[in-house]
Amino acid sequence: MRPPQKKIPPRGPGKSSARARILAQWRGVDVSPLEIARAPKPGQSACDVITQTLKDLKLEVRRADMEIIKVWNEMIDPIVVAHAQPANVHGGTLFIKVDSDVWKYEIIRYYRKEILKRMQYSFGIEKIKKVHFSVG
Repeated sequence: MRPPQKKIPPRGPGKSSARARILAQWRGVDVSPLEIARAPKPGQSACDVITQTLKDLKLEVRRADMEIIKVWNEMIDPIVVAHAQPANVHGGTLFIKVDSDVWKYEIIRYYRKEILKRMQYSFGIEKIKKVHFSVG
């Protein structure tokens, strides 16, 4: 009589479906393990899933960024708007990306105080305390 054989686990990932293989080929990367990890847990309510999804999308941050861009385009000189755009606000500093060093120094020299004053008028002194320009 033969001794019972031990069950050997399969090597590597299991067989994937045709759909998964086609999506991986189209995307250029196989994201099925990530999809499995991010799938809703059994017993999780739809409310919990929606709440977490909204948190992950960071809609409040995006809305605030869009508001800054809208105010920037309306209140700042069109010549400056053509060469500089706000990137984000962090710690009371408004970070602005400028398309070249020449325009960066031009804006700093002639428009910096006006930009700071107008953005503070729109968003408050607490939210925007200073502006920082960088080429990018």
